[in-house]
Amino acid sequence: MEKKRVVIVGAGVSGLAACKHLLERGCRPVVFEADTVIGGVWAHVPDCTALQTPRPLYQYSDFPWPEDVTEVFPDHHQVRTYLNAYARHFGVLDCIQFGHRVVGMEFDGVGEEATAAWDEWASNGKAFGAGDGEWCLTVADAEGRVERHKADFVILCIGRFSGVPNVPTFPPGKGPEVFDGQVIHSMDYARMGTKKAQEMMKGKRVTVIGYLKSALDIAAECAEVNGTDHPCTMVVRTKHWIIPDYVAWGVHISKLYLNRFAELLIHKPGESLFLRLLATVLTPLRWLFSKFAESYYSIPMKKYDMVPDHSLFEALAAGLIAITPKDHYKRLEEGSIVLKKSKTFSFCKNGVLVEGESFPIESDLVIYGTGFKGDDKIKDMFTSKYFQSTAVGSTSSTVPLYRQCINPKIPQLAVIGYSESIANLYTSELRAKWLAHFLDGGFKLPNVAAMQKDVLEWEKCMKRYSGRYFRRSSIVLLHIWYNDQLCHDMGCNPRRKKGFFSDLFDVYGPGDYVDLDPKKK
Repeated sequence: MEKKRVVIVGAGVSGLAACKHLLERGCRPVVFEADTVIGGVWAHVPDCTALQTPRPLYQYSDFPWPEDVTEVFPDHHQVRTYLNAYARHFGVLDCIQFGHRVVGMEFDGVGEEATAAWDEWASNGKAFGAGDGEWCLTVADAEGRVERHKADFVILCIGRFSGVPNVPTFPPGKGPEVFDGQVIHSMDYARMGTKKAQEMMKGKRVTVIGYLKSALDIAAECAEVNGTDHPCTMVVRTKHWIIPDYVAWGVHISKLYLNRFAELLIHKPGESLFLRLLATVLTPLRWLFSKFAESYYSIPMKKYDMVPDHSLFEALAAGLIAITPKDHYKRLEEGSIVLKKSKTFSFCKNGVLVEGESFPIESDLVIYGTGFKGDDKIKDMFTSKYFQSTAVGSTSSTVPLYRQCINPKIPQLAVIGYSESIANLYTSELRAKWLAHFLDGGFKLPNVAAMQKDVLEWEKCMKRYSGRYFRRSSIVLLHIWYNDQLCHDMGCNPRRKKGFFSDLFDVYGPGDYVDLDPKKK
């Protein structure tokens, strides 16, 4: 391992974990980070941004939060401090080259036709293949100087919620070009920093497009700055389950959705006939759980006609739940935030036109809280058209990743951090441990056909439960089933709890995998 050239792209929560676990195996990877700081999405966020996942689930298994952090949802300053402490403690910072952006990659030594014809991944199912191929990366530094780097293996930890903004498109004469005001994306807003962002919004009529995490945080900051004198308008194209916490009628919903018992209510990829029949029989119970939680969370939503059209179960399955910023409903009540529901919108000279309104929403500033194009972020890493199309698949399928990490048709490369989970940091760490074990010769991958079959099984499950959001590749409601597969690959016992009832009804988290000891097969 110490002789292998491994490159990690990105120093967010996934890249840090991947580097740490490789260092433990004797490999010293090079980490290219385009930014000047670590943290990925946490490096630049609105000031009011906090965790959406309870703190005990959002931590590395062998690096607990400091005792003075007691909040259930730590703020972004605390998260960044935690990530920096982790990187320093495990010597990860020494491996990072900041201000270095990977602008292209190509696979040298083996032609595309040959790699496409392989029955075994990378020709033999092993991490570094037969030694015939290598990745050549084009890397640009902050001054624009370009270097070429070679790697035996590349790990993409570039995330999906940054870098390539999802900017709406419009017919001619209906877009921002006809608008007299300013239009930016939440990514631009976050990079400004709190002081500049507040100065930009102060005294202006601000319209925010979207109703998920970024949009909610920006609207909250705008309401804080302008109050009811200049209300912030949110154009809501899709209603979402925006909840205050994870407790409904006194019951923590993790007990309903995030344990082994809850997974018995769901059809799982590769399940046995018995489990398939059991999931079918228990389906009404799953519906009952969802209605129970919805009856609580929908109470404040009904007043503003904001109860989503899809179930809470589907939202959780797709990873489309957001925690309300502090005083969100209070601001709706006082009028410092105004909601406008409209499936479509367009621009005019004075502002934004929405359905059901005779006059435009007069605006000085429009901010897109419309998310990012995670697929393009992966695709754009490759210079080859073949690898670009292979990397993300078609829009009618999920991104083809075996174990949510390995593309069956792209050799000597892994992706960590694309698939959504109960807590991305916790799942990314387990994937990093799995990948480090694979790179160290701990196991061989199945043949390409078997991996593709497994990918299709997971795709079928995601389409069944996540609906139109299947491309998010969310494993939120099957994270234990998924973790079990990683444990089996590593030769570890997947049952991490003590006692039958604890294993069945308690929520699995980072602490359950702290002493995971992979065995070579």
